[in-house]
Amino acid sequence: MLQSPPIRWAGALLCAATLILSGCGSGSGDSGKVTLTYRLWDDQQKVGYEKVMAAFEKANPGIDVKIELLPYDQYWTKLTADAVAGTAPDVFWMSPTQFPEFVTKGVLAPVQVDGSKYHQTVVGSFTYQGKLYGVPKDWGIVGLLYNKDLFAKAGVTMPDKLTWAADGSGTLLDTARKLTVDEAGKHPGEPGFDPAKVTTYGFASWNHYQTQWMNWVSSNGGKLLDKPFGSYTFNDAASVQGLQFGVDLVNKHHVSPPATQTNPPTGKVTDMFKAGKVAMFPANNALLPFVAPEANFEIGVAAMPEGPQGRSVNLNGLSEAVSAKSAHPAEAMKLATWLGTEEPQKMMADGGYVFPALNGLSQGYVDYWKSKKLDVSPFQEESEGQTFPLPVTTGFTGFENKLNQILNEMYLGKLTPQQAADQAVAAGNASIK
Repeated sequence: MLQSPPIRWAGALLCAATLILSGCGSGSGDSGKVTLTYRLWDDQQKVGYEKVMAAFEKANPGIDVKIELLPYDQYWTKLTADAVAGTAPDVFWMSPTQFPEFVTKGVLAPVQVDGSKYHQTVVGSFTYQGKLYGVPKDWGIVGLLYNKDLFAKAGVTMPDKLTWAADGSGTLLDTARKLTVDEAGKHPGEPGFDPAKVTTYGFASWNHYQTQWMNWVSSNGGKLLDKPFGSYTFNDAASVQGLQFGVDLVNKHHVSPPATQTNPPTGKVTDMFKAGKVAMFPANNALLPFVAPEANFEIGVAAMPEGPQGRSVNLNGLSEAVSAKSAHPAEAMKLATWLGTEEPQKMMADGGYVFPALNGLSQGYVDYWKSKKLDVSPFQEESEGQTFPLPVTTGFTGFENKLNQILNEMYLGKLTPQQAADQAVAAGNASIK
């Protein structure tokens, strides 16, 4: 997912007065019904939520729900301004990286649900001082999309298990070499191979923290944070070794496109994969609706490679947050709590929108994509193993751009992984409030 630009709480005050006049919150119409505002950013999921909210309104005839869609690049700026103005929507989507900024400022109301019924990585992402501030909604997880046509053309079979190690051993690099070919038909390691004239790359390694280097770090035994709401620690030896592996795939082994072609914005590598120029592409399952319909080749899904410490992958969940200043707190809490129950979560899973956070309902999502001739069960299998959230600590929204700048330099070979990690950790810890 492309992340949002940094949020400045102080700057949001400038537009607070205007927002108070326009109002984002809820109200009661002449009918005596309570109207709740529900805000999201995904236009595809909005279609599913229209059906979900219709079911809620049918069961709760005294409540109307107004769905408000905002593009992702506007969502957080507007939500921050609304929170400052006291006009936040009643219920809204919350992400792990944004969560600390809102919960520490008293914007979110604690919820009362049985956390044991949901995926624990999602529950942990929205827990603060022992309380859950958001009903677990869904999760997306990083897996490996691959081009079955390129595999067939190269005569390569996807291994049952991809593995990697810092020294370059393992099935991932071996497979990527066989799929990487230059204009003369040569592969990396063969005499005459020209890394400047590659026509097809075996793998996409690039500066995208969610789908890339954070997974290398974690699978090598490194840690992003020492604890939730804690400090960054990914400049230790294990983390740096993981970073080095991601860079080596590009600059040493030449099985991934150079950083000059892939550094953000996000869509560059996605377009390369859709164009058939990259054989293996780490991606969150949430990208499937945007990739699968446009690909003119058969897509396969595999689990992310196992590192020296096993497989550890990012699982990024969302929650249904309730405004602490809702004009109708009881009704808002009723809606959020209901959205965490089986009926609505099954509707969203069966419609192929998301993996639901509520345990035991994932098969509906798998079955939907199976009907589209895509086996997404590796995503589901990964979720049952070792997973980790994006960094849950204050200041990430302001630190994100600096983090990407530093890691861009690393992938370009202008900073060593140790230098990049030291700089990033120092900048990140300075941003923590």
